[in-house]
Amino acid sequence: MRVTKIKKIYFASDQHFGAPNKNLSAERERHFINWLHMVEKEGSELFLLGDLFDFWFEYSKVVPKGFVRVLGKLAAITDSGIPVHYFVGNHDLWVRDYFEKELNIKMYYEPKDFIYNNVSFFIGHGDGLGPRDISYKLIKKVFKNPVAKKLFQILHPDLGIRMGQFLSLKNKWISGGNEMKYLGEDKELLIQYSKRKLKQRHRDYFIFGHRHLPLNVRLDKNSTYINLGDWITHFTYGVFDGKKLELKKWEKV
Repeated sequence: MRVTKIKKIYFASDQHFGAPNKNLSAERERHFINWLHMVEKEGSELFLLGDLFDFWFEYSKVVPKGFVRVLGKLAAITDSGIPVHYFVGNHDLWVRDYFEKELNIKMYYEPKDFIYNNVSFFIGHGDGLGPRDISYKLIKKVFKNPVAKKLFQILHPDLGIRMGQFLSLKNKWISGGNEMKYLGEDKELLIQYSKRKLKQRHRDYFIFGHRHLPLNVRLDKNSTYINLGDWITHFTYGVFDGKKLELKKWEKV
């Protein structure tokens, strides 16, 4: 846990670059890079809450082709002295050390507490945290198993990355549908999870991604659940000005 004084802190999640195809992804990447320009000018810290890419796998000497402008901008931000935090999501479970070594980005694999200006935050991607979601939790254990990683690594990158991208496109969050609808507090798994964590210890804000739906829900009079939405259809992000956190929409230019 770290306590520090700040200017503005920015939060974003679920860009899924690479989906559904190169051309449409490139347009979304352009908007995101413009947003990163603003972050670099106005922000003191940046949190990315996972699934920056629709599929990511690091071989020992190979990473997925493309995304040069996004990665370059993130490197420029860290080079300028602005810390960037990255919470691994369900589409980048197989990330290794590329972000840390090449981009100087701090990586997290589980939710974590932070304190800024005496305001407390509990931050994570959000996958597999609900009281149910049993099938996904089992799948996640399989994919995080070192044996599974080794077996995938045997595949030639041309085949392995192409296969991973194809399977990721079948993911329900990209195709949209009923999953994009608000289910109500009693059925939203991350709201239920946040309420359980709140009983254990107070946090002013619970911030997650994964749900692809921008949400701002009061848990009690002093605590709020925020879901950051995505950069596929909503183009939403969070900004903390030192006193309060707001959920905003990027006006695409």
